[in-house]
Amino acid sequence: MLRDRAVTRQAPITPTWIVCAWPPLMWQAQCTPELQFMHLNTRILTPGDASKPSAGQTLWGNPEPHAAGVAWDWVQIQQGVFAMADPMGLVTNLRLIGARGETLSDQQVALYLNELVRTLPWQNEVQRVLQNGEGTALAQVHH
Repeated sequence: MLRDRAVTRQAPITPTWIVCAWPPLMWQAQCTPELQFMHLNTRILTPGDASKPSAGQTLWGNPEPHAAGVAWDWVQIQQGVFAMADPMGLVTNLRLIGARGETLSDQQVALYLNELVRTLPWQNEVQRVLQNGEGTALAQVHH
């Protein structure tokens, strides 16, 4: 005998690292501040408790007119204080080039991206997602 079951539909989780699948975008390194990134997604991978900190991933980008994005892992180091888990471990579809058109090394790209991340209000978004209990089952988009 089959019984009718109520099915709760949830929006599919948008993987934060999806930015790796976006088409590569060549960009002048000195022009990264012009990208105007916004919050696209924050996921909580570890809600945290007294024995381990909260941790997760966040994705920022500008889907229009140039689909560019950057994602990174974060960790809560104390109440309300968040840090990048690995400042060299950013994931992006940007291919940064120097003033003479040269391809930059991974370390040089990380420096530019870390400066970009520093200007974003990403810690506020992570705090918002944690406080609202969001980010574990649904993709979080906030403009």
